[in-house]
Amino acid sequence: MSGSESPQSARGLRRGAALTLVFATVLATAAATNSLPRSGGEAPSDPARPVSSTVDRDEVARAAADAMANGTSATEAAEEVVSRSGDRWGAVYDKREYEEFRQSLDGTYTGVGLWARRTAGGLVEVTRVQPGGPAGTAGIGAGDIIREIDGRGVAKRPVTEVMALLRGERTGTSGASRESAVGTRVALGLDRDGRRWTEQLRRARLTTESVTVDTIEGGALRIKVGAFTKGTGERVRDAVLEAPKGAGVLLDLRGNAGGLVSEAVLATSAFLDGGLVATYDIRGEQRALYAEPGGDTERPVVVVVDGGTMSAAELVTGALQDRGRSVTVGTRTFGKGSVQMPSKLPDGSVAELTVGHYRTPAGHGVDGEGVTPDLQVGEGAQERARTVLSGLGGTE
Repeated sequence: MSGSESPQSARGLRRGAALTLVFATVLATAAATNSLPRSGGEAPSDPARPVSSTVDRDEVARAAADAMANGTSATEAAEEVVSRSGDRWGAVYDKREYEEFRQSLDGTYTGVGLWARRTAGGLVEVTRVQPGGPAGTAGIGAGDIIREIDGRGVAKRPVTEVMALLRGERTGTSGASRESAVGTRVALGLDRDGRRWTEQLRRARLTTESVTVDTIEGGALRIKVGAFTKGTGERVRDAVLEAPKGAGVLLDLRGNAGGLVSEAVLATSAFLDGGLVATYDIRGEQRALYAEPGGDTERPVVVVVDGGTMSAAELVTGALQDRGRSVTVGTRTFGKGSVQMPSKLPDGSVAELTVGHYRTPAGHGVDGEGVTPDLQVGEGAQERARTVLSGLGGTE
């Protein structure tokens, strides 16, 4: 991420981005809780960028223990060790932050149902509003500018901090129940085309819809997967099973920041009859992930990706491409192919440290490289994908 960020905001970005690939227990996509950093919707991928270094978890634990003994912050001490290590995806979370992210795996979060980004002019702009959520019900829409939250200006705050305020989190607090913010009020100062007003919203526990299914021109099925949260794999599989005979599938993974690898493997299984999905290493020990048997191996499939396609979504893309099961259209994916595992620290915080990397079935490394589409298209990727699908016999 940007080297110009302040230490606090850079730490927030690392935290959000680190939660995008899970091979064990509970970490997952920060996008589900609106905390993945975005810059206009796509994250750049640079093949010359070095892959993640690893850090000794015992060293991190010692730093945390020493800080506790000295009466200083164990979380900040551990974060300093991780930052020095060069582990791009390593991060440290206090207990409350970790629980918030853990619960996001269920596809739920506490907030008002909006997503935001920082504009080129430094404003905080609403990019998307969840239908039926507090913000959507109040009439807030994409393009509205957030000026204030509870009377405090947000122009100079990192977007991750703005989203935390909308969820009801307060800097410097820890251990509070995630449910404590449900039902509380928040006042948003908004701008829209010169009109200024304040909207009073009540925070709610909301469910993100990670999979949307519709029919596109020509009769093909479009399956848009926003994140691999709990239940995503089954929803993708069901959508494929229920699709009309002969209809092709456009699997849209653009902007998908990843999530649970188990869900990604299950989604991949919808198009494969068993076999290898990926190999990976955990501290040098080689392991493999396999698809479940019984998937649809005949239906034409086109996968659409971009620079915001990350980690578990790249695993799906690489598996279907290498296994000859799909044609991939779009731009090169982000390039996060590293494996993180959580390690509990003495004060109850959690260090998420890189322990290995994964490869596609053909042995291609993803970390720092990404997946290169069969057909590289920027603008108009979906239309080109539909044309390809038609050529494969997947549309009328």
